[in-house]
Amino acid sequence: MKIQNKLFVFLFSFSLILVTVLVSLMQWSIDKGMIEYVISKEVETLKPVLSKLADEYEIDNSWRSMVGKNHKFGQLIHQKLAGNDFEIEKNARPPRKQGFKNPAHRPPHLADRRPPTSLLDNNNRPPFPPQREAHYALLDSKEVLIAGSYPAKLEYTKTPIELNNQVIGFVAISKRNELTQGYEVDFIEQQQKYLWLIALIVMLLVALLTLPLARHIVEPIKLITRGMHKLTQGDYQQSIDLKRQDELSELSRDFNELALTLTKNESARKRWLANISHELRTPVAILRGELEAMLDKVRPLTLSNIASAHDEVKHLQRLIDDLNQLTSADIGGMGYRKHAEELVSLIQNESTKYRGYLADAGITLLLDLAVDEANIYADKTRLYQLFENIINNCIKYSGASELKVSLTVDKTVEQLTENDKGTVTLTIEDNGIGVDEAHLAHLFEYLYRVEDSRNRETGGFGLGLSICQHIVIAHQGKINATASSLGGLALIITLPLA
Repeated sequence: MKIQNKLFVFLFSFSLILVTVLVSLMQWSIDKGMIEYVISKEVETLKPVLSKLADEYEIDNSWRSMVGKNHKFGQLIHQKLAGNDFEIEKNARPPRKQGFKNPAHRPPHLADRRPPTSLLDNNNRPPFPPQREAHYALLDSKEVLIAGSYPAKLEYTKTPIELNNQVIGFVAISKRNELTQGYEVDFIEQQQKYLWLIALIVMLLVALLTLPLARHIVEPIKLITRGMHKLTQGDYQQSIDLKRQDELSELSRDFNELALTLTKNESARKRWLANISHELRTPVAILRGELEAMLDKVRPLTLSNIASAHDEVKHLQRLIDDLNQLTSADIGGMGYRKHAEELVSLIQNESTKYRGYLADAGITLLLDLAVDEANIYADKTRLYQLFENIINNCIKYSGASELKVSLTVDKTVEQLTENDKGTVTLTIEDNGIGVDEAHLAHLFEYLYRVEDSRNRETGGFGLGLSICQHIVIAHQGKINATASSLGGLALIITLPLA
């Protein structure tokens, strides 16, 4: 079953059960309330009997005149209930049919019937079966039976009889479990019809609302499902625009981000394959050409020609080593042995080593260390590799005459937490030819070259900065490229303080 149908069936079934339970509870409440109302009305009707019984008690200052007088007590009750909904004679006795004037000649199903009261009337008629009885009893102040019918298994409403502000007895009226006649019954039946009619209308409204609601919830899921199916087929040009403000809208946004990421990854994969094939083809073609020229004796087999071929082999080896290193970094094979290091002294020590190396290339090294100490948790060997790649890039491709290294520490109190001690920012910038803004975001991609000519002498392999990025990320840091204040390129490295 589809989700839309499941959702509709679930919501409709739940609503049906809920409405049924509510209607049943309302019916029960109306029945109980009406029974309580009828009992209170009956008690109110019999209040004048209380005065007459009080007068009987006052004669002898006791219930002597009423003890065992079921007939007398029944007459008082009968006279007061005559002419209203509680009239015993009217409501209790079914009409006789012709041909059965003698009770002894009545068929069994009529001969056994009794009035709904156990009180004997003037004709000494027997009562109806217990399920239709209405019991009335006179009790003394200790609730001992004086007259009437008082089965212990029934519940009673006891109305006190007072004389001179003292309770002298009670009139007990058996509580009804249900109503069988009267306008109250008609009212209850009418209310039941209305309740079920309302329930039917509610369920129709539920059906009308549930089906569009289920469709409204499921339709975006269908769109996303179709889009995911296309993604599995390799069609990444997908975009789902849902005009909603819920989780499905967030899911569609994430889907669009996934499709965009897959598109970029696919483009990067194709570019990677093209770059790799080009980078490998060039030194191999040169090496093959030189070797074939020497084999064909076009070029003499001299040490200089062999050295030229050897240079191409070294270029090819360097490319393979860099590719292997990047692959190791991607799969987590690039190992790190981190220790507590002091970055300021580390930079100062390395600057001594690189100052002469840079001077040979005509580049002046400037240090601007704004702090005396910056403790980090790092692999010193990998940091040396990071600095070496950046300096080699500057020497080979920047055309700069000046290289500046700056160090600052950010310990903003509002941003610090128990595990966050702040950050240190290392900026390495030059005054060389720089890089166009359009290329800055791609400098750390594999085999990316600023120059379309792909000249190895000016464009490099495009792997050094990718390796730098891996090293920085492995130290929980960030590296970005931007335009330098000196006019060239600036690399900004941010590392967490220990």
